[in-house]
Amino acid sequence: MSAPIIVWLRRDLRLADQPAFRAAAARGPVIPVYVLDDESPRYRRMGAASRWWLHHSLARLAADLEQAGSRLILRRGRSENVLSALAVESGAHEVHALHHVEPWWRNAERAVRKALDLQLHQGIYLAPPGSVLTGGGTPFKIYTPFWRALQERMPPAPPLPAPKLTAPEAWPNSDRLEDWQLLPTHPDWAGGMRAEWTPGEAGAAERLETFARRAARYAERRNLPAMLGTSRLSPHLHFGEVSPAQVWHGVANAGGSVDVFLGELGWRDYAANVIHQFPDYAAHSYKEEFERLPWRTGPEAEADLKAWQQGRTGYPIVDAGMRELWATGWMHNRVRMIVASFLIKHLLIDWRRGEEWFWDTLVDADYAQNAVNWQWSAGSGVDANMFVRIMAPLTQSPKFDAAGYIREWVPELAGLGDAEIHDPGLLRPRGYPAKIVEHTEGRARALAAHAAMKAV
Repeated sequence: MSAPIIVWLRRDLRLADQPAFRAAAARGPVIPVYVLDDESPRYRRMGAASRWWLHHSLARLAADLEQAGSRLILRRGRSENVLSALAVESGAHEVHALHHVEPWWRNAERAVRKALDLQLHQGIYLAPPGSVLTGGGTPFKIYTPFWRALQERMPPAPPLPAPKLTAPEAWPNSDRLEDWQLLPTHPDWAGGMRAEWTPGEAGAAERLETFARRAARYAERRNLPAMLGTSRLSPHLHFGEVSPAQVWHGVANAGGSVDVFLGELGWRDYAANVIHQFPDYAAHSYKEEFERLPWRTGPEAEADLKAWQQGRTGYPIVDAGMRELWATGWMHNRVRMIVASFLIKHLLIDWRRGEEWFWDTLVDADYAQNAVNWQWSAGSGVDANMFVRIMAPLTQSPKFDAAGYIREWVPELAGLGDAEIHDPGLLRPRGYPAKIVEHTEGRARALAAHAAMKAV
């Protein structure tokens, strides 16, 4: 039997339409390995919600591999060290993997390549990051022309089925998933996540099939948080339980406004394109002037940040979104924009504090999209909303018919009518907080800070 081939897994936890598995299977026996590497990312190690998802996704992948006559090997440590040791143990010389755009994974890929024959494949995005270029051969910075150029390369190749895997003569030892302690215990805060999500390739396929039946009405429903209008595919895409090509081909013929949804897939590629150019995008404002903006700090700002995190701001639409996030690890996209704008502008708290909270609490916490979306809201990004364009939560809430959404997530207000629930005012029930800042006050403070930044 030929030497085994290692498939190094990260955010690509599927068997179908997975080029690394397919390439390795064509060359010999396959050893699938997931390395829990908290050393390479350092402070960018996965947050708590992502680790919950990872546990269940790995358990599902392990079961799928067992059914296919294979196994999932689990190891923990720095990727290059773990893979080098595994290669010695197993006699493997080749490692196949999908290329990742996050800066720590790019560094890890370079380190692995120094020690082993690393073969990288594409399969996380619609097009390889950095490959969609302007007529002058440079990467795009603005989404709209990027999306036009990406569309010229669409549709992606049809997805391929899972390959037949051959087992090696002997399996290397594996960690026990339970020993990694990825799940919360004291307290167990994941009950809402268990009720909402089914991690794994089968769960992703079911979610895609369900969304395909209503994708034609995506544009008219996607901004209504009380309605099931979005795909909820984001965590499945993030962990690679479904490929973007599978999603594209799964909905492309739905008709109606499905093109709007395909544009959101394009935004995912666009975010990767930004991170490919600016790897530290989550740490520094792209527009340098925003490093001079006088963000609020100190005890009062910290108290406001905590109120925002807990959904206790006195703004029902904001509080509903933050409570949905804490309970389910996910938040409706329109509400994400509202709560981000509120933190940045009404509370004048640095966008990076919000990005950090989302990184820890979102099951779809994606380095590229999280950073790009927060800098879009702050107005500091390469392609961003203007800082002076301040969302008014009390207007956004009735505009997008959020009464039912608020009743679900802010039960203190459930007894109020549709006319009052968006802004309870004096009807505020006992136990629900007063506004931590009035809209006019927060808006004026934000505009003054922006003017001060511009005056320097």
